[in-house]
Amino acid sequence: MTRNYNRWPEQETAGRVCEAVFMTPDLSHLISGPSKGSGPQSARARKQEKREQMPEVVVAKPREGKFNKNAARRVRVAGKIPAVLYGSGHAPVAVEVEPKQISRILFSEAGHNTIFDVEVAGLPAAKAMIVDWQREPINDRLIHIDMKRIALDKALRVKVRVKLVGIPVGVKASGGILDQVLREVEIECLPANIPANIAVDINHLALFETLRVSDLPHSDKIKFLNAEDATVAHVVSIREEEPTPAEVEAAALAAAAAAATITAEPEVAKKGKPEADSGAKKPEAGAKKPEAKK
Repeated sequence: MTRNYNRWPEQETAGRVCEAVFMTPDLSHLISGPSKGSGPQSARARKQEKREQMPEVVVAKPREGKFNKNAARRVRVAGKIPAVLYGSGHAPVAVEVEPKQISRILFSEAGHNTIFDVEVAGLPAAKAMIVDWQREPINDRLIHIDMKRIALDKALRVKVRVKLVGIPVGVKASGGILDQVLREVEIECLPANIPANIAVDINHLALFETLRVSDLPHSDKIKFLNAEDATVAHVVSIREEEPTPAEVEAAALAAAAAAATITAEPEVAKKGKPEADSGAKKPEAGAKKPEAKK
């Protein structure tokens, strides 16, 4: 490239800048941000969504031998969870399952109400639910699982979590606090209609107002077994309540009784022999003592 040395320094600098601009390759595709739906986070989210959409399949291995505490301990040492599968007219079967599969079910959105497929060697696959589980008190590790076969055409009784959505106006405007009394409600419905939770909007809840079971969203597919007037949540005041006149009077009487008990002095017993009757005369100094009878 031929360079002209007769130009002023400003012109020379401008020429260099122009040469650098035209010679620099286009790197916009390298410095631009990731396109929508790309990246490790979005891939992880898609994988999690796909996993939630797919029904969980629990592969259970039948247990053999004795079913006592020592046998269950050996199953846990091997990294499995001892479990039992029963219901739907079949005999109970002692099995062992993978802890990761059970944890995914219990920590899912539907929790223990999740319906999954269970496969046991030598038995046909069946739909099942987790009806009971035990954890170690110290390590919070699963130590036993109860699974129950279910029929999709028969109604079940399950407990579903109540999810409160929003912030009550009684909390934002009046300074109250929200107290949720009922965190789960018992319902009866078909297995396919079991909701992950029952969400209810509480933004309209004012101070001292109560949300009851009758205020929860109802449908013809779900039957609530709790009393309709049972309290789910309410907004209460955080200020101390003034005592009633009866309580004030009772407190005053109790304080007076306590003061009287403190001011009263106990009697102190005198030491020595008790004095003789004050009415009896003492013998004179010069008087003779009576002679004793012979």
